[in-house]
Formats: sequence, structure tokens, C-alpha cells
Amino acid sequence: MASMESFDVVVVGGGPAGSTAATDLARLGHTVLLLDRAGRIKPCGGAIPPRLIEEFAIPDEQLVAKARSARMISPSGRKADMPIEGGFVGMVDREQFDEYLRCRASLAGAHRRTGTFDRVERDDDGRAVVHFRSDEAEGGTVGVRARAIIGADGALSAVGRQCVPGADEVPCVYAYHEIVRSPKQDFDGSRCDVYYQGQLSPDFYGWVFPHGDTTSIGTGTATKGFSIRQGTTALREAAGLTGAETIRREGAPIPMKPLRKWDNGRDVVLAGDAAGVVAPASGEGLYYAMTGGRLAAEAVDSFLETGDARALATARKRFMKAHGRVFMILGIMQRFWYASDKRRERFVSICRDPDVQHLTWQAYMHKKLVKAKPMAHARIFFKDLAHLCGIVSP
Repeated sequence: MASMESFDVVVVGGGPAGSTAATDLARLGHTVLLLDRAGRIKPCGGAIPPRLIEEFAIPDEQLVAKARSARMISPSGRKADMPIEGGFVGMVDREQFDEYLRCRASLAGAHRRTGTFDRVERDDDGRAVVHFRSDEAEGGTVGVRARAIIGADGALSAVGRQCVPGADEVPCVYAYHEIVRSPKQDFDGSRCDVYYQGQLSPDFYGWVFPHGDTTSIGTGTATKGFSIRQGTTALREAAGLTGAETIRREGAPIPMKPLRKWDNGRDVVLAGDAAGVVAPASGEGLYYAMTGGRLAAEAVDSFLETGDARALATARKRFMKAHGRVFMILGIMQRFWYASDKRRERFVSICRDPDVQHLTWQAYMHKKLVKAKPMAHARIFFKDLAHLCGIVSP
């Protein structure tokens, strides 16, 4: 034990949340170990809004495409085009993007290790000892001491299940996508297509998101027994991409709501998917993951400086204060509008409305509810009411 390595913080998981936390803590002068599994790529559409690009200083070369519009497709095949006025949504390839973030953490001073988290134990002084399996170590298992641990190891987090009460109870959507070679002809590489069709997903949606030379095609569901692989096959046929070369396939659980508790009250805090911060309805997680990673880093920094474990709980409190209302509204939208193809048809019809489009893009791009233009909100309310009552046709 005397020769065991010690770190101020061990970050388990090198995705956007973990890498962001590791970068911030290393820049603050803490000794940080960033642990990540080899070959891990999360299925993800890869959309990042302007606020993420600005807040986390993402260079333009990391954007493999710039989406300037979205197309919503209803169960009957009707389309609602939603152009982005005067802006764009950045698109990243998670294989490249996540590695860039890990390299940035390393350049900031974090120590990178490749391995799989195993367990947390306590030494004689009560300090946490993080054990992980490493191909580089004799005997396969390595232990390191940590004053604090950030669990950023994805949905159904092993760190969370071991250390944080209730972390094993988060409901999940299971997502799957296929990365294919983008067609050279008759393909709009600046438009994201979203399919709201029960045959592709009974409770979520299917997506076709361009990444420059490649495209992500996928879907997800929380409904047991529904084949998301078959749904993706049907989506490729609907999008005219059946013959496109398949480069890789990935699947993973995606949490549906933030956990009630992110820390153990002692020295562990969760971030990213491990904390459940994926937006309902949209399934967006990158901005919220990186924000959660930053808030976890700030909470851990305060804990390390003061020794007061209550600081760890501030990560969740600050996140929910900033984004909890948005998550609540999106959750209501998903439960209502995705419940049947009849409702999906009306939802896509509403998306044709200019007021809806403007407020939707403003909220998405800037990550907050739009309070301006009260008359636009009023018009949207009455239009929604008309659709719900069947006064207007889809």
C-alpha cells in the first residue's frame, strides 16, 4: 500500500463528461487520473449546439459537418422542414471527438490510463482505493488511491451502482446506430432528418445525421421486445441508404431522467450519462454531459479545498437549477407526443409553424427556455390546443 500511486481525483470514464472534468481539474492544479476503456464509442447522432462550441472552446476542425436545417418526417411520410436562421448545428464523429477531448485533458496535465473499472475499496485511513483491470499490469488489476472520484462511466454506471444509492434504478432507452458511408449524389449533407414513426420506434424516433464523409443512422426505444436493429434497417430503407457501405455498428443504454442523487456524501460524484443527464424527447446528451462534467469538477475542487463533502451535492443542485425545467417540459412532450402515430402526425404538423420553429431553435441553440416574444408563445398555445382538439387536420 505504501508504494501505491495516489491522485487527488480519479475520473472513471473518458467520454465528454469525464474528459471535461479531468481537463478542468488538471488546469486547477490537481493531480488527476483519467481512466477509460479501450475501443469504447457511444452511439450518438453527434449534434453539438453553438453554446457548447463556445463554452467548451471546440475548434472548427472538430466539426465534420454543419447542419443548417432539420427535416421532421411523420408516420404518413409528410415532411416539415425547419431551417436554422443565420446559424448552424455542429456535427461531430464521436470516435474522433472523444479522443480529442481525452488528449486535451492529457495536455492539461491529467494522467491517462486504459483500463476497466472494477471496484472501490478503502485503505486503513478510509481513503478510497480505485481498482481497475489493465492489460498493461502484471496480474491484470491495478489499485490507486484517490481523495475524490468522479464516475463518468455511462448509463448504468458501475461506479454509481457501487457507491451512490439509487444509481441502479435509472430507466433507460436502448439506442443503436450504424455509421455508413455518405452517398456522393442525391444526399443533403447539411440537413438532419428525424423520423417520428412507430414502425421505427414505438416511443422515440429514428435519425439520419450527416457527418461529412459518413452518416449516423439509428433509433432507440425503452420498449422491451422491440428490435432496434430491425428498426434501423427499416430506417435505412426509408432514407434510401440500404446500399450504403456500413463502417461500424454501436449500441448502448441511454438514461431517460437525471438521478435523484449524484454523490455518496463522502468522496464520489457522478457526471454525464452516469448522472442521467440526457434530455428527454430529443435524446441530446453532449452539451449536458460536458456541463455536468464541469459542474462535477467544480464541486470536487471545492471539496478538495475545504474538506466539506457537502460540496459534492452542488453539482446536481446547480445543474437542475439551470436545466431541470427544460428536462421536465421535454419529458412531458415525449410522453404525450410520442405515444401514438396519430399524435406523432400532429406533432410533425405543428413543427411546420414558423413560431414553433423559431422558438425551438432558439431554445436548442442557447439551452434555455425562450421568454421573449410572448405573443408567439400565445399563438403556439392556441395552435397546440387546436391540434389536440382535432380542430385542424395534421
